[in-house]
Amino acid sequence: MTTTQLATLPYRHVLTVPATGSAVRIARETTELVLVECGVGLRHPSTGPALLILAELVTNAVRHAAAVSPVITVTYAHGPGVLAFAVHDRHPYQPPLFGAMATAPGSGLATVVEMTMELGGTAVIRADADGRGKSIWITLPL
Repeated sequence: MTTTQLATLPYRHVLTVPATGSAVRIARETTELVLVECGVGLRHPSTGPALLILAELVTNAVRHAAAVSPVITVTYAHGPGVLAFAVHDRHPYQPPLFGAMATAPGSGLATVVEMTMELGGTAVIRADADGRGKSIWITLPL
């Protein structure tokens, strides 16, 4: 999904949380609420994987970026047949998403990429304009 396509998704929600352990629970609970609000049931086949992928990305942001990024932002977008979400932090390091599958199989990031691909989705990293942060965008078909 291109940036232009993401920009046209009609439903948007933004969650900003402190980069602490509770961020994972808050992000998961918020994701469940967003899915229900958008008409996607919690029993939809993509819901469980989406929650797991989101939790892993937020966990990584808390573990690896909290020292330079005191907050994490999760952006949700939803449209016909697609759910997109991004986890943003202000740490400049951009992990190699697809390299994780080769260099760190079984790691959280490798699992995120593998699950996303198995569901027919996409995973991309978008750097902040100033190069001092990034968002990892996940799109999943519904």
